[in-house]
Amino acid sequence: MHSVTRRYRVGEDGILHLDVPIGLTNTELEVTVTFQPLALSHLENNTQGKGWPPNFFEETFGACKDDPIVIDGDGIFDDSEE
Repeated sequence: MHSVTRRYRVGEDGILHLDVPIGLTNTELEVTVTFQPLALSHLENNTQGKGWPPNFFEETFGACKDDPIVIDGDGIFDDSEE
């Protein structure tokens, strides 16, 4: 018996579609599916655990709107390699 854990998203139709490669062919299997919804707080803050502090994007969005970044021609060379 083998156990495989995957994370999937259920679409608007409410149907879970599973594609699980198992490396067997022409074999009958008995399959048991156990599902557990993820906590809503985990779904809302999907940037956590990826190195971003909590609420980073909400707190910094629009921070440069009064002092926009201007990109000029400095540092661009015409004879760069292709």
